Amino acid sequence: SMEPKPGRAFAPQDTHYVSPDVYVYKVGDDYLVSLNEDGLPRLKISNFYKNMLKEGGNKKDHEYIQEKLKSAVWLIKSIHQRQRTIYKVSESIVKHQKDFFDKGAAYLKPMILRDIANDIGMHESTVSRVTTAKYMHTPQGIYELKYFFNSGISSSTGGDALASESVKLKIKDLISKEDPKSPLSDQK
Repeated sequence: SMEPKPGRAFAPQDTHYVSPDVYVYKVGDDYLVSLNEDGLPRLKISNFYKNMLKEGGNKKDHEYIQEKLKSAVWLIKSIHQRQRTIYKVSESIVKHQKDFFDKGAAYLKPMILRDIANDIGMHESTVSRVTTAKYMHTPQGIYELKYFFNSGISSSTGGDALASESVKLKIKDLISKEDPKSPLSDQK
């Protein structure tokens, strides 16, 4: 009558698995972006309704079918447009963050939504919507598209600004290597 796994009562009930929306593969010295279309239905207009329009018949029915077909065509075009936008954004991220893809998270560059928006000729709000809850499978691991957008921290030596994420990684590395008996001060 005892629970063999007593922690189970405190664990969340549902596990959320991440399925990448975009795959990035290294081919030679370049990176290839590929959309993950698994699970996306192949949408098309049924020939049954196209034939009903050709046959004519009741004017009211004809107008109704024509209106619904226009809505369906609009939906299909919108989904294709969204996929093209995700592709363009991903391609631009890969172009801007090539060092990250080559060498890892420590080489992440500061980048904001405006950089990508200007590159692909879209509004920042569109880029923001497209990158929310979307994931990219890279040679470095799976990352949310939002991960690539981070503020810059200016360098004290006058060099290029560093991405806040790469600074966090450097601090984590320093802390993991410090002597626990005599830890580094905040200033050090």
